[in-house]
Amino acid sequence: MAQKQEYIAAVDIGTTKIVALVGRKDADGKLRILGFGKATSQGVKRGVVLNIEETANAISIAVKQAKDASGIDFKDVYVGIAGQHIKSLKNRHSKYIQGFDNEIRKEDIEELTSDMYKISLEAGEEIIHVIPQNYIVDSETGIRNPVGMFGKKLEANFHIVVGQISSAKNINRCIERAGLRVIKLILEPLASADAILTNDEKEAGVALVDIGGGTTDLAVYYDNTIRHTAVVPFGGNAVTHDIKEGCSILQRHAEELKIKYGSALGDLSPVDKVVSIPGISGREPKEISFRTLAEIIQCRMEEIIDTIAFEIENSGYINKLGAGIALTGGGAMLKHLPQLVKFKTGLDVRVGYPKKFISSDGLLQINQPMFSTSVGLLLKGFEYSEMLKEKLAKPNQKTGESNENENEEKDDNQGTEIQKENKFFDKFKKSISGLFDEKDAKL
Repeated sequence: MAQKQEYIAAVDIGTTKIVALVGRKDADGKLRILGFGKATSQGVKRGVVLNIEETANAISIAVKQAKDASGIDFKDVYVGIAGQHIKSLKNRHSKYIQGFDNEIRKEDIEELTSDMYKISLEAGEEIIHVIPQNYIVDSETGIRNPVGMFGKKLEANFHIVVGQISSAKNINRCIERAGLRVIKLILEPLASADAILTNDEKEAGVALVDIGGGTTDLAVYYDNTIRHTAVVPFGGNAVTHDIKEGCSILQRHAEELKIKYGSALGDLSPVDKVVSIPGISGREPKEISFRTLAEIIQCRMEEIIDTIAFEIENSGYINKLGAGIALTGGGAMLKHLPQLVKFKTGLDVRVGYPKKFISSDGLLQINQPMFSTSVGLLLKGFEYSEMLKEKLAKPNQKTGESNENENEEKDDNQGTEIQKENKFFDKFKKSISGLFDEKDAKL
């Protein structure tokens, strides 16, 4: 019987826009975007949901567009999470290998990783990601995959991403109100990094800087391993607000000025060029010089860059970034921004586009820095989907049979692990009821 085509859906809840994507992978491993939807974000500030009803309505609009374009009525989605509540921790854990031959198995790695979800956190926090950085077997360090090795003691260094439980629950509630189910919440800078960075950059050392509307996200990689993540609570909206206040104009005019005429370097902007803004309620038009506009933008962008540079320095890898900085997100399109970042940090800078991972006949509007996170969520979705398949296909330790038969009637868009657990408890209840029936019969 021919296997049905697998697809993945993702929802990117941003401060300025909400994007819904559905896609599948071609034979060459690239994404084919089947459906795309975009709506103006309402109820989100600095990456955090503040109004569930407005956010859910915006999600519904974007999702409907994606469904109509693709013809796929998907339910399960991968969703991004960000916001200033996100923080990262470092932890180290070990275990002794049990067994006759002391061979390290995949189950040992999984047990070591799952133990990290039990660490104590501050009130109201939960773990979003646990990412192994490297392993140590006995006294041998710097091991990436210890499976198959022999040793008595296995240790690992972990990068742990922590967020507020309330923020995660609010995102889940919005998705549920839009008639969808969350398979997994994914940290947005990790998703953006998957869509933008190459393996060579991750090996040489690179800082991914995603400048969104409400936040600026950071992910530092070195030696093909994530080393640091952070979310800065400033983005493109802060620049727009500064233009609005500095020039005494309306918000929509400030945003238009920033996009059409804005520059991150005041010295490169002409002094004699001006742009005219319509007056408010019939008042005289206002003229704003390109130089004044650029100086306002540069002031705010320098503050954001300084904060990012501080986070990179805190990671301990600022002198190991051989590939420099990769800018993405809507804010990365600001004119002369790469030059300003290079001047402030002394690192090489490039603007990242997700085109490397999208098939040539993909939708053209997707190949923009502002959609890097959305594309990355799809890529992460396929990665987690493969992990789930592998887990389900693994032989049951008791029966020796594959778990796949329990999931044949699963929805095409990947059922959640909750469905699997429900089936387990159904079987458990039947077996228990059977025991009591047998006992009653004897009585």
